[in-house]
Amino acid sequence: MSETSAPPLEGYTIYDPTDPFESRAGPFYCKRRDDGSHHFVLRAAEHHANRQGVVHGGLLLTMIDLTFAATAKQTPDQRLATISLASEFAAAGRIGTLIEADAEIVRRTNTLCFLRGQVVSEGEVLLNASCIYRLFRTRG
Repeated sequence: MSETSAPPLEGYTIYDPTDPFESRAGPFYCKRRDDGSHHFVLRAAEHHANRQGVVHGGLLLTMIDLTFAATAKQTPDQRLATISLASEFAAAGRIGTLIEADAEIVRRTNTLCFLRGQVVSEGEVLLNASCIYRLFRTRG
């Protein structure tokens, strides 16, 4: 498991401290913005690196997927499923840097949500991505 430490930026909290995969891969911190989108951050550590010594691409994909999911949900308990996730790696992340992810909704229907987003570090784009989620109605 990742060590829980102070958030890298003030006002951020761990997105889902009970999720075993996210806890092991992260910790991923987020802050909900006034427009409803979520900004995710992570301080890249040694355990986030691949054997080349740069941030693992799977970590970047996990981070953008979390950002997409948080932004797509209309309520915190809404269920959704990934239909498509397309991505392009643009640069390598470095250990010790702050990694950030943002997403925006392109279109929403009753059952689908289309998003696009980026993962960046120190002003450099690391990953461009787009996603389609299937939205499910909240039971109750």
